[in-house]
Amino acid sequence: MQPNLNTVPMKDWGLGLDEFVVISGPCSAENEDQVVSTAKAVAKSDKVKVLRAGIWKPRTRPNSFEGVGEVGLEWLNAAKEATGLPIATEVANAQHVEVCLKHNVDILWLGARSTVNPFTVQEIADALKGVDVPVIVKNPINPDLQLWIGALERINQAGITKLAAIHRGFSSFEKTPFRNVPMWEIPIELKRLCPEIEIICDPSHIAGNRDIIPFIAQKAIDMDMHGLMIESHIQPSIALSDAQQQLKPAALVAMAAELKLRQPESTNKEFKNLLEEFRSEIDELDETLIQQLSVRMNISEKIGEYKRDNDVTILQVNRWNDVIKRRLDMAKALGLSDTFMNKFLAIVHEESIRRQTDVMNSTVVK
Repeated sequence: MQPNLNTVPMKDWGLGLDEFVVISGPCSAENEDQVVSTAKAVAKSDKVKVLRAGIWKPRTRPNSFEGVGEVGLEWLNAAKEATGLPIATEVANAQHVEVCLKHNVDILWLGARSTVNPFTVQEIADALKGVDVPVIVKNPINPDLQLWIGALERINQAGITKLAAIHRGFSSFEKTPFRNVPMWEIPIELKRLCPEIEIICDPSHIAGNRDIIPFIAQKAIDMDMHGLMIESHIQPSIALSDAQQQLKPAALVAMAAELKLRQPESTNKEFKNLLEEFRSEIDELDETLIQQLSVRMNISEKIGEYKRDNDVTILQVNRWNDVIKRRLDMAKALGLSDTFMNKFLAIVHEESIRRQTDVMNSTVVK
């Protein structure tokens, strides 16, 4: 089912936001001085338009620091008064929503652990009915695009039109350089299915390590994201949560100044003409690829028929291992990455096996 969302762009939220927004502040509000000092420091960047801080922290293990609670909202408002920045925090249930509204929080966000549960999302959506407050929704922990879209739809159906999404990466059992694997293809598909939804990237949670935050931030901009949420702490080494992924405010300001903002379109006529030539070449090549893949799958079906008629198994591991090695060797010689080719070959093999299985299960007509 095609999503149908009714949303307002961030620049029209009435908070003085630009078309590109940086949201920054500590992972957790720890005390008033920490919140206000961090806010004043990050506000030195003209790109930082919103102050963030966690008030309630959903933690994996009990007895960890789980946030200061409602008093933290008073500190956030003190920081807002000192800097003029709108304030944002995470809500995980209806009570959180009510407390935030009482304290005039400007933006609410749903965390990844909430988005993964439709019951939680619906509870929050019900608490938001009749309210005009911006809400941003993080992707679920697991790479499930439909869960992400479903959460956005639930909030939107509650009457919230000031709505955006946050890409914060996805959990993985594989060891990677990231805390949460970016899987850029998922937010890209969200943009394709829901072009009206603006997406903010959260490099802090993707990285889990402050050293690679600038790389992820620029990558997000290059992928036409509409903003960044980056954690910053006045003394990250003693932070009570996620110390490794928080930047000092001075580092945040310096990084923001170095970011290269890009536009999705250009008014340069020569650029447009050459771009159209390149795109036409790609269109022709894509059509040829699709035609050749169709031919390949037809041959796979014939192989399936031959195996069926001769009582031979579909999967022949030695043959497939040989195919992978030869294809990867060829791809490497042509400058294609192993990662791309492994994914491509796996998809092609899966479809080939499916076609042969269908043939195997079909009735032979004599």
